[in-house]
Amino acid sequence: MTKKDIDALFEQFPNIKVGVIGDVMLDTYWWGHVERISPEAPVPVVALDQKEQRIGGAGNVALNLASLGAQVNILSVIGADDDGAALTTLFAQHHIQTGYLLNSNTRITTNKTRIISRNQHMLRLDAEITRDLDRKEEDILLQKVRTYIDTDKPNVIIFEDYNKGVLTPRVIETVIGWCLEKGIITTVDPKRKNFFAYKQVTIFKPNLKEVKEGLNLLLEKVDNESLHNIHELLRKELNHSISFITLSEKGVFYQEGDSGRIIPCHIRSIADVSGAGDTVIAVASLVYAITRDNHTMAAIANIAGGLVCEEVGTVAINKEQLLNESKLLLASS
Repeated sequence: MTKKDIDALFEQFPNIKVGVIGDVMLDTYWWGHVERISPEAPVPVVALDQKEQRIGGAGNVALNLASLGAQVNILSVIGADDDGAALTTLFAQHHIQTGYLLNSNTRITTNKTRIISRNQHMLRLDAEITRDLDRKEEDILLQKVRTYIDTDKPNVIIFEDYNKGVLTPRVIETVIGWCLEKGIITTVDPKRKNFFAYKQVTIFKPNLKEVKEGLNLLLEKVDNESLHNIHELLRKELNHSISFITLSEKGVFYQEGDSGRIIPCHIRSIADVSGAGDTVIAVASLVYAITRDNHTMAAIANIAGGLVCEEVGTVAINKEQLLNESKLLLASS
């Protein structure tokens, strides 16, 4: 690709409509400093300096897409509570559409509170309900998804699974079926609970740890041959089109049919890996929707994942920074 090709690609981002379905969360950060150990117990005393709320979980995928300029709708279930109201406000502030978001009186909004000192996590507190949606909640959510598909006609739907109960087997199977009927690209960031429920998706994007757990593998060597074998094992279970596996410091691997390879990561100063997978699936989905090119998708998503790891906490990719890095690292002239 030339620099002009990459510019043209990024200019098309605002034309793409993406629905993100999955477990949304509120990420709360308490920033402070430690000067002493508590006299009550051998634990540090964190003096609070600042509080911050951010969009997390599947919402962070939507945030990354919105940061790149795509047209984004969030399809999920939150509690009818203060955290849900705060999360909805954050979505609106970042131009993420919430018209298909379901407020439930029987669930609470997932809130992960992180206590951080000197850019290091001291503690995390989770408030959440992780049971699967009941039949009534499934029905309402599916009705909203169907309306979204018929009304907005999205290019892509991303399944972002955090095992918090929104993506039930019925929801997964039904939405994928609708997308197959309409020719909508489906991409998945799975977790182990529903790992093999995402049959016939376009892009299946686990990380290497999730693949090993899902397939119950002891992988001694990570190379093109072993990852090709993993793709074939996944294909037997899922009948999907593309495997896209993140390999942490080793980069990413993609394969469709007989064509696939590892793309090594670029040297980075890693501060925090939180949310990197969200960024990767968002960028990969958007780039693939435009190009239908596996290598371009994987190469740009690989760069994006590395960039957000240089920041502390869950942050969205910066479009201008990603554009400049892509031209620097990928452009042929």
